[in-house]
Amino acid sequence: MAVLDHPAENVSPPVAQRAPSWATTLDHKQIGILYIITSLIFMAVGGLEALIIRAQLWVPDSHLVGPDMFNQLFTMHGTTMVFFVVMPMLFGFGNYLIPLMIGARDMAFPRLNAFSYWMFAFGGTLTYLSFLAGGAPNVGWFAYAPLTEYAFSRDHSTDYWILGLMVSGIGTTATAVNLVTTILVMRAPGMSLARVPLFVWMMMFDGVLLIFALPPFTAAAIMLLLDRGLGAHFFDTQAGGSALLWQHLFWFFGHPEVYIMALPAFGIISEVVPVFSRKVIFGYESVAAATVVIGVISMGVWAHHMFTVGMSDALDAIFSGASFLIAVPTGIKMFNWIATIYGGKIRMQSPMLFAVGFLAMFLIGGLTGIMLAAVPIDWQVSDSYFVVGHFHYVLFGGSLFAIMAAYYFWFPKMTGRLLSERLARWHFWLMLAGFNLTFFPMHIAGLLGMPRRIYTYSADRGWTIWNQLSTVGAMLLAVSFLFFFWNLFVSWRRGESSGDDPWDAWTLEWATTSPPAHYNFEEIPIVRSRRPLWDLKHPEDPDWEHE
Repeated sequence: MAVLDHPAENVSPPVAQRAPSWATTLDHKQIGILYIITSLIFMAVGGLEALIIRAQLWVPDSHLVGPDMFNQLFTMHGTTMVFFVVMPMLFGFGNYLIPLMIGARDMAFPRLNAFSYWMFAFGGTLTYLSFLAGGAPNVGWFAYAPLTEYAFSRDHSTDYWILGLMVSGIGTTATAVNLVTTILVMRAPGMSLARVPLFVWMMMFDGVLLIFALPPFTAAAIMLLLDRGLGAHFFDTQAGGSALLWQHLFWFFGHPEVYIMALPAFGIISEVVPVFSRKVIFGYESVAAATVVIGVISMGVWAHHMFTVGMSDALDAIFSGASFLIAVPTGIKMFNWIATIYGGKIRMQSPMLFAVGFLAMFLIGGLTGIMLAAVPIDWQVSDSYFVVGHFHYVLFGGSLFAIMAAYYFWFPKMTGRLLSERLARWHFWLMLAGFNLTFFPMHIAGLLGMPRRIYTYSADRGWTIWNQLSTVGAMLLAVSFLFFFWNLFVSWRRGESSGDDPWDAWTLEWATTSPPAHYNFEEIPIVRSRRPLWDLKHPEDPDWEHE
């Protein structure tokens, strides 16, 4: 295996001189960073929208923003966080890391990779241009019919939503094809599928899920566009269309989407926890197998979002059972991570802090998910703030905590500098406190009957204190991210040099320089175990003798 030992170039030309080369780059690492930076910008915008929503709900009978603007804010917040923040941020890490992890010099289709990024960026920009065209979409991030039909949404905001997501969806599908192809055909000699890092394994099934789940949503978006522009009636209930058809098509994509955002997060945790526990992952095979099972089952649970629409008892029972079933492989992963930590020589540095935070928050989200899989409970709390609290624990707790772990873990590889550990700890504790203070009270507000998407409420409903706690928590979350952004900026400018392998890790990306050279590896490495860098460091006790 070749380990590059020459230092990375420290003197770079000004940003303005480098911008054109970044705009036309085909390098997977630069494209990965473009994904990450763009999604950080969208995250700041989506976070600002959430703060305005929380400010509006601070007191009863508030009129801080009008109801139309409120509808636009929660629609754009949900759309932004799902389509323009979490997914592309994970793709950014996937783009940067996967060729390095499998010992390749680039993605299988570099030009398609660049095309995918620009489609994502253009789709997000197109969606936000709706603000300049008379108002943003105001139909919720799942855009239920018939609210989206022309009779009820007469401006062009919904058209911007459809076109923006279709354009970014083309890029997303192309990325999925590229990821799967790269992992299948470009692995270094000796790196069988049974030896790839678990992050790679989970990104591969993430791509497979996207290839199957996204086309139905794209088809539904085209059908909705035909309804609105050419007089079709697919979802027009007054002309014989079906509003439920939209829900089926949307959630056939929407529920696997939860796992599309969660699987890469699982992969990040599966890389961070062993390194900071100084142990091999417990049950590599079972973690990998659980990924496959989750992917398969997730394609068959979409209608558990539709228990209240009046499906038959048999369908309710089938989708409820499938929803319970998916907790089994997810629980296996949780067991594997805890068993890896147990008895390890734990280093509680910032990546591990966020990984442990992920385990706790995702567990809470998973437990409330099991509650919602029970049809009688779902009937009681459907479309209430209980559901809002639940899915934020799953998506925010289950994705963003892991993504933050990824930032602190791989930032040194991308920049050659360590993030400040002191600022990281401020970020983590404020984020943990703010997250729980924001979203846990939502469960109680929901149980007290507060509907989601409600614009304002009267003082006699008993919801005020829970909303005020959530608003204070949201402010804390915002402060925590100020620490994060400041840490990124100052550490990028003058952070402590990290060296090539600051965590004493074991996967191939740490075998090259930080940041890596354009060609990644001087020579394509030869792999003999799941921890190739351990083998290189410890020739007296290589892993391949024990696997």
